[in-house]
Amino acid sequence: MSWHPPLWNYTDNAGTPWRVRWAWPDKEPGEYLLEVVTAGRPGVRGAHLSQGHFELLPEDDPQLPALRTERQRGEIISHWPYMRAIIRAEGCYIKIFRPGGAAVPAERCALMDRLLDAGAFTAPKLLRSSPDTLVLSALSGPTLGEIGEDYVTVGDKEFAGAWEKWSRAWLAQLSAASEVSRRTILGAMPVHSPEAEANAAARWLKRWLRHTENVPELSTQRATLMAMADYVTANLLGSVPDPLVWAHGDLHDRQIIAGDVRSPFGLLDFDDAALAEAARDLAYLDFHLERRLRRNSLTPARYLKAHSEVLAVARQLQVSPDRFDAYSDARWLRLACSSLPSGSSLATRVLEERVRHRQSFGFTPLAASQSLGSRN
Repeated sequence: MSWHPPLWNYTDNAGTPWRVRWAWPDKEPGEYLLEVVTAGRPGVRGAHLSQGHFELLPEDDPQLPALRTERQRGEIISHWPYMRAIIRAEGCYIKIFRPGGAAVPAERCALMDRLLDAGAFTAPKLLRSSPDTLVLSALSGPTLGEIGEDYVTVGDKEFAGAWEKWSRAWLAQLSAASEVSRRTILGAMPVHSPEAEANAAARWLKRWLRHTENVPELSTQRATLMAMADYVTANLLGSVPDPLVWAHGDLHDRQIIAGDVRSPFGLLDFDDAALAEAARDLAYLDFHLERRLRRNSLTPARYLKAHSEVLAVARQLQVSPDRFDAYSDARWLRLACSSLPSGSSLATRVLEERVRHRQSFGFTPLAASQSLGSRN
């Protein structure tokens, strides 16, 4: 079987060029679902790639029936075909799920409305909900990610100030969430354990291995990733976990709204909120910063400032460095299993660099009870 991984650019049958933003493996090897954009047309479209053949999908996603009516209200800014979509409308954002899929996210929004410390962070208000849609108020202001990539209107001093404010707010939020008065709220949240993290990484790896099974040129990378999976699992499951705390679940710098100097920061997207080790949120955030650095969208000076603030928060929260590294490695492993070869190659190199660096200091991870490559 010839290997046809997703490329960054395609042209449809009408001659329109499209750029790929995201890619996900579809059910069969060699088939992928894509999110694509084109110049002069607002929003995004879904597309399908089968053995290198590119085809736009209908705008009305059959697995997301609410999209047919809701897309008339604004611009589709995110679309994972057959799974979910986000529409930017006037003063709000509309999240589209499969029928019945909005129930759990709606519950998480309600919990966050009670849990967030208004002095540290604010969150979008749930304006309307149905079994398959959530309508959330818009928060004004740029994200920390946008600030980091703005070298025209945002100076390094302003960038540093924004990250210092984030660190104070994050510590305040974790402290407020641990108060006795909020224990009932925390008790209603799901638990994301180290085992759950290992299983999630295993699912990503299993899909990647399935789609690259008969690709001779990837045999070395396959062997490397399976070895890295064992290494990641050993780190996740082979040491004592830190205490569980409130966790955002998918924290990165484009989920954090900086706002202005007078207002609290904002947080977006609580679909994955849970009880987890504090290391998980912080390692995920740090992963996104390092990825931007390696893709040259963040200068070394700005990266070091933001990275230093993340590590300072980790020390204040008494996060074990080993647990931070374990979750960071797990996140890089997921990127190594990306459908886009550039992301996969980058993450594989990062993981190899980390292993060599630790081995040079005599570090050997504890043996895990089961290798990630063999997990279901």
